[in-house]
Amino acid sequence: MKMGHLTLFWGKNTEDIFPGWSGGSFCSYFFGLIWVFLLSFMVERLSHTKLIKQGTNHVVAGLLQTLMYATRVALAYLVMLAVMSLNVGVLLASVGGYAVGFLVYGSRVFRKADFIQYEESSDIPPLNC
Repeated sequence: MKMGHLTLFWGKNTEDIFPGWSGGSFCSYFFGLIWVFLLSFMVERLSHTKLIKQGTNHVVAGLLQTLMYATRVALAYLVMLAVMSLNVGVLLASVGGYAVGFLVYGSRVFRKADFIQYEESSDIPPLNC
């Protein structure tokens, strides 16, 4: 039985990013890091998106919210599983994806106008720890 790392480590020789992912070469490790970055970036994108228009049928709006929420949770769990490989590069890629995603979609840097206090900035509730 193969045991994984029990502490944080730095290196490209890992198969723990995703099962069956050959982590022996720098190129495959780099693409794995990009994949984790994009997954965490998409979690932030879904956390700050507003797709449901005013006046949409409540049932349709509720189903769309549920689908968006389930997709966000699934992507967040994939990021969490990748981070559980205990590879420092994977951890930095996931935090970087969340940070860049928040910078682009959640912060005031790229916002054209301020939100009205009572207006929700997203269709689904924010991620809370």
